[in-house]
Amino acid sequence: MHSHLIPGIDDGAPDISTSLKLIKGLQDLGYKKLITTPHVLWDMYKNTPDIILAGYEKVKKEIAKQNIAVEFEVAAEYLLDDYFEKLIDEETTTLLAFYDNLVLLEFSFVKEPVELKSVLFKLQVRGYQPVIAHPERYLYFGANKQWYNEMKDIGCLFQLNILSLSGFYGKAAVELSQYLIRQEYYNLIGTDLHHSRHLEMLEASSSYSGIIKKLLDSGKILNSRL
Repeated sequence: MHSHLIPGIDDGAPDISTSLKLIKGLQDLGYKKLITTPHVLWDMYKNTPDIILAGYEKVKKEIAKQNIAVEFEVAAEYLLDDYFEKLIDEETTTLLAFYDNLVLLEFSFVKEPVELKSVLFKLQVRGYQPVIAHPERYLYFGANKQWYNEMKDIGCLFQLNILSLSGFYGKAAVELSQYLIRQEYYNLIGTDLHHSRHLEMLEASSSYSGIIKKLLDSGKILNSRL
């Protein structure tokens, strides 16, 4: 429920052939349903619902044409920036959610978002459920783990990047992911797949596949319900 497979609209797949290669690679790994989530990051990727849905339909048609046996759905990954605040202030705006009302959110990797609780509250008032993408990668929260408690207390869901367990994003992300697993704070698991290197790392995941299985067997992970 977190990948970048729509061609040419963010830093994920650059073209349709790459999109299909990545989708087939995920299918080979056993994935049966994918919810792709292109970036909405207004300084770099000015993706509107129309742009995202047009790209989604293009990929979906090619999946059907090539008889790839995988379900394919779409949402979006929103950066908490000024544009996102504008979107949630406009009550007529519909966000690209998954599972009816789950909205995938990401933060800056270099500084803590301003007025975060206020933005999340407004989002919840609009009827959306915040899902924080890869909280283990926001290293500035590592020294203040109380932040994770506060986010859970106000009703946020947490999504683990599988590759965070591998060391792909560095040792600190590994340690934070392990901490959040011990706290039983994760609700969703995603690949955050952007390119072939990510796919290769997923294919070589035997060293931490046991952790993923244990999380799935716990009954606390919601992926199977999506």
